[in-house]
Amino acid sequence: MLAALVTTLLFATSAVCGYRTAKQIGGLEANFWRITLATIFLTIWAFTFGAGFAGAPEWFMLSGLFGIGLGDTAYFQALPRLGSRRTVLLMQCLTAPFAALIEWLWLGTKLNLPEILCIAVILTGVAIALAPGDHLKISARDWKIGLTASLFAALGGALGAVIIRKGYVAIQTEHQQIDAGTTGYQRVLGGILIPTIALIIFKWRSAPAHGGLFERKTLSVSREKWVRIWPWVLANALAGQTLGVTCMQWALKTTQAGIVTAIIATTPLVLLPMTRIVEGESIGVRSLAGALIAVGGVIGLTFFR
Repeated sequence: MLAALVTTLLFATSAVCGYRTAKQIGGLEANFWRITLATIFLTIWAFTFGAGFAGAPEWFMLSGLFGIGLGDTAYFQALPRLGSRRTVLLMQCLTAPFAALIEWLWLGTKLNLPEILCIAVILTGVAIALAPGDHLKISARDWKIGLTASLFAALGGALGAVIIRKGYVAIQTEHQQIDAGTTGYQRVLGGILIPTIALIIFKWRSAPAHGGLFERKTLSVSREKWVRIWPWVLANALAGQTLGVTCMQWALKTTQAGIVTAIIATTPLVLLPMTRIVEGESIGVRSLAGALIAVGGVIGLTFFR
């Protein structure tokens, strides 16, 4: 439970940093660089303190393909269109029930009635706290793209979480003990391919409109932009795909995917003060009431486990 709560805090920080980077350099490039940096950090860990490719790397790489490759690519398309609060709300509220359903159908892992009720309370609280208001104007096109991308992000994240559970089952069958940093490294390896291909295609197609990929003026503007944005990219990589994913791996090692994803669904509540400062989002009575309901659900979930 502690690991899932720490993951929530880290993912909230990552969402704010991701919003800033996606707004300035685009969702594809922001996602690519955070995964690339996370791959570097986790590779250093895996081959210094971790176990490299030990365990069940095929399962964790497959999890990364769906959760990071497909899910996070879609997430970064929704982020600049809907804002961090709405994107995380839609993604996390859908991820938890998707994960519970997939885990039940595939692995046969069932939740008891009190746990199901607590998950429902958490998701209800999040929905009440962060239901869209009128203070943020979003075009119909951005809503359509953002909602669709959030749906794919939630489905990819849920499937990735359940596959992680499957990987840990395989490790336990072989009577092995693998640290979360190593499994996080294996997972990010499976996730980096799709963002890389997507960015290459985008850059190749858009290069002629910007005077060529290596034109001097284009490179100069790019350098100026990176001077401003690199601290946000670094923070996004550390909080999200490096430390956040490692803590999520740790949580899923011992706890059902439906429960872990439900706790992580409180991430938008942690975002309330952050988005107030960074994005100018207001915090009203409804937001605070929803936060209390969701926190009550987390406490209940901890008790009924």
